[in-house]
Amino acid sequence: MALEANYNAQDIENKWYSYWMENNYFHSEVDEREPYTIVIPPPNVTGVLHMGHMLNNTIQDVLIRRARLNGLNACWVPGTDHASIATEAKVVAKLKEQGIDKNDLTRDEFLQHAWEWKNEYGGIILEQLKKLGCSCDWERTKFTMDPDLSESVIKVFVDLYNKGKIYRGFRMVNWDPEAKTTLSDEEVNHVEKEGKLYYINYKIEGSNDTLTIATTRPETIFGDTAICINPTDERFTHLKGKKAIVPICNREIPIIEDEYVDVEFGTGCLKVTPAHDVNDKVLGDKHQLEVIDIFNEDASLNSFGLHYQGKDRFVARKEVVLELEEIGALLKTEKYLNKVGTSERTKAVIEPRLSDQWFLNMDELVQPALDAVLKTKEIKLFPKKIENTYRHWLENIRDWNISRQLWWGQQIPAYYFGDGKEDFVVAETKEEALKLAVEKSGNTNLNAEDLRQDNDALDTWFSSWLWPISVFDGIRNPDNTEINYYYPTNDLVTGPDIIFFWVARMIFAGYQFREQKPFNNVYFTGIVRDDQGRKMSKQLGNSPDALKLIEDYSADAVRSGMMLLSSGAGNDLLFDETKLQQGKAFIKKIVNAYRLVSGWEIDDTIAQPESSKIALEWYESKFQSAFAEMEDHFSKYRLSDSLMTVYKLIMDDFCSWLLEMVKPAYQQPIDKNTFDAIINIFENNLKVLHPFMPFITEEIWHQIADRTKEEALIVSRYPSVKSINETILSEFEFASEVISGVRTIRKEKNIAHKEAVTFSVINNEKASTTFDSVIIKLGNISELNYITEALEGALTFRVKSNEYFVPISGTIDVEEEIIKLSEELKYTEGFLKSVQGKLKNERFVNNAPVKVIDIERKKEADALAKIETLKSSLASLK
Repeated sequence: MALEANYNAQDIENKWYSYWMENNYFHSEVDEREPYTIVIPPPNVTGVLHMGHMLNNTIQDVLIRRARLNGLNACWVPGTDHASIATEAKVVAKLKEQGIDKNDLTRDEFLQHAWEWKNEYGGIILEQLKKLGCSCDWERTKFTMDPDLSESVIKVFVDLYNKGKIYRGFRMVNWDPEAKTTLSDEEVNHVEKEGKLYYINYKIEGSNDTLTIATTRPETIFGDTAICINPTDERFTHLKGKKAIVPICNREIPIIEDEYVDVEFGTGCLKVTPAHDVNDKVLGDKHQLEVIDIFNEDASLNSFGLHYQGKDRFVARKEVVLELEEIGALLKTEKYLNKVGTSERTKAVIEPRLSDQWFLNMDELVQPALDAVLKTKEIKLFPKKIENTYRHWLENIRDWNISRQLWWGQQIPAYYFGDGKEDFVVAETKEEALKLAVEKSGNTNLNAEDLRQDNDALDTWFSSWLWPISVFDGIRNPDNTEINYYYPTNDLVTGPDIIFFWVARMIFAGYQFREQKPFNNVYFTGIVRDDQGRKMSKQLGNSPDALKLIEDYSADAVRSGMMLLSSGAGNDLLFDETKLQQGKAFIKKIVNAYRLVSGWEIDDTIAQPESSKIALEWYESKFQSAFAEMEDHFSKYRLSDSLMTVYKLIMDDFCSWLLEMVKPAYQQPIDKNTFDAIINIFENNLKVLHPFMPFITEEIWHQIADRTKEEALIVSRYPSVKSINETILSEFEFASEVISGVRTIRKEKNIAHKEAVTFSVINNEKASTTFDSVIIKLGNISELNYITEALEGALTFRVKSNEYFVPISGTIDVEEEIIKLSEELKYTEGFLKSVQGKLKNERFVNNAPVKVIDIERKKEADALAKIETLKSSLASLK
């Protein structure tokens, strides 16, 4: 079937994706070839395709398709992340719609609902990636809660616990009151918000005196257990050893002294609430203060909040302020700009909370990861500037809080057998736990029913940090064939926002469990923003529907458009739909080029014209030069530059120049040698374009010839590397300027292209005559003469110092041409005078940058050459 100019992209995309899948081209097995491995950053199982996914996965697919064309054993492992917080929230919301409260369910009952939700909705984003053309090895699709991956997570937890790296501690944690779980530091965003600073008077016991504290959270006064002053602050010497009375609850608290207090901040008096502030907890421990937790898990006040019990913290804040005002305890309020911790997932304001949690000690994990990136350079980050961010985070890392108060996730393998703080054991199975519990307790009457497994689940990232290892079963079976072949992986493509959540932690895991890096290179994409520079989000409503873009423009156009928008690793990109239109126009150009070539009649009896022979020789070197440039860009992860190189090669050099140079005359046949060469060139063009635009390239590849399964473009090989004839490339650049000069004269003087003209040249440059046959063809020149003196009665133009003459056609109004050239000469002479005036100005020459001076000298030289040409043209007309 012939390729239509307005082909149906959706039909072609569906056809070839099905063909690739049916023939198992995406699948990889261990063999004798060199492997090339990518593991997908597993999107949340709750996710749908958005612009960030489009960019990230296009880049990965470009890399994996290029690897196949290079003859490597390409393996791209897809999968999804169970996303504990987001998924549990989705399931709870769905249950609520059905009139079911999570608290009324057992854990097993809830998990049954969660798995049903996952099975119904969890594969949406992976199916959407297929629409983009992603050539993942779908047979290897993994989920972070697959039985083998969960077993790996539990195995790692037990191993780290037994090595003393995991411990249980009562610590101040980041509490998400909406998700009702703790968060790690990396899951908290600190957002600058305008709030208020409240100045509250506390009475001094046994006197009418008061002291004033300043706080942003007046509702926490119910948890106050001390007032702290700086011992060097002479303003409060009279308060030492006394007690203060907390307003509203009228509880007596001690006034303590500590140099921690900043005498310059607020009033110099600090209320100490150890249960609800990290620094207050340190002070509380130091001075052995009482700890009063005033919040429930949803951040409503508990019984310590007296008549505010059950009210949300922010509601309570407003009412507490009113009451303080009524009793005369509120001195004043001020506007205050403050950084507020918010949940990365739910956007809820974080509440510091004391809680028993599980932590991973990071001390020994950090150094190998630092060395790998900064010292040995085993792992390269693109862009390099991100190394500073990486260094800063690792050098200031705190122990990782790995427990979450959720049911969806791997349940922590700790089993309790008594009421004491240490009455627990850690084991991979309940059977193993029972043996350890009997041994630890000495109670031989213990049975499995006496054991209570820890109710918390592990942080989602505690499973995904094993991803490059666990997808190849490298934790459970550390010496299996696949992990030894595919690991370490080659490239990781990810967003800069998860460098700490995931990238650094995978590096920790790689050296901890394999004593190897997990990947060679990390390419950090930029963030896709709208035309106002805003990050795309559902809340702002500024993110286009990714699938609708594919439907409107085609997957190839979207892929190429996104790549053209991306200026390199780490750089944000402003989304511009015109780039997708550019991609669509590029497809149309390629389609039309193929329709042109396929429509030529072939005659194997005619000789190859000299112009075609030279043109093909030139393009072979041009292709090789572009191919080398493309590969150089790839080696530096400048993928958009690589695409632009291919784009220019096909749009300009192939379509605009080569096809014109070899195209037979109207209704005339083409010789077989030229036609065969053009087809071979077309195929090579398709190969280098295929990673970026897989569908249209595969379609035309099969239009060119009937191919077997083994000959599909996706599994073909890149063109072989050949030597580049730099001389012919240089000669063509010169010849193309001559051709452009002829075409300009034809356009300006309304000389039709079908009207043949004679052409003369004074070859001052001693330019090669290699492309004369091409110049004659594309300029429709009846005769090309080399002369030694200026030709009178001709129009002229220059290329460098060569002067070209086109005799005047009878259709030209000589008088009008003289007037036009005279005006142009006058303007150019004036321009030259202004430039020379600058160059004669000593102050300008001495102070201007060298580049600026060089530009002015170039302007002078160009103006002098143009004046000479204009004078010559005028002389020939008079």
